[in-house]
Parts: sequence; C-alpha cells; structure tokens
Amino acid sequence: MTTGKLTDHHEEGVEVPYEQINPDTLRNLIGEFVTREWEEGEVSYTLDQKIEQVLGQLREGTAQVVFDAASESCNIVPCRS
Repeated sequence: MTTGKLTDHHEEGVEVPYEQINPDTLRNLIGEFVTREWEEGEVSYTLDQKIEQVLGQLREGTAQVVFDAASESCNIVPCRS
C-alpha cells in the first residue's frame, strides 16, 4: 500500500459494517492490515497515522471490511465502483 491507498484486488465475502466492530478490534484489524499491505513511499508514516488513514477511508466509504467465510478471516478492501 502506498500513501494510504488500498491495493486493487478483489475479495469475495460479506461486508461487515465497520461501525458494528468493537473499536479495539477494528483498530487491531486495521493495524494488522497496514503492517501487511502498506508499502512505504517517499513519505514515512507512523502506525497510528496509517491506521487513521484507513479509518478515514472506511468512514468515506472508499474501503470496506469484508469477512471471508472460506478462510474465516477479515480483510479491508476498496469498495467496488
């Protein structure tokens, strides 16, 4: 992930409204996501800054939390246009 933009891959699953996820759980989910997906560019961001950028994308509706029943895991993906 570069400068807070989500990767362009698609994942099948059920959308989980982020507002219904416990805030601590959501923060942990996003933290795991950004440490796995984020690629540093010219600007370096702290973990908290990365988490806030992804939270902003969830609030804006440009990203969503998806639960995949097959793998029993959650991921954050871009919203389909």
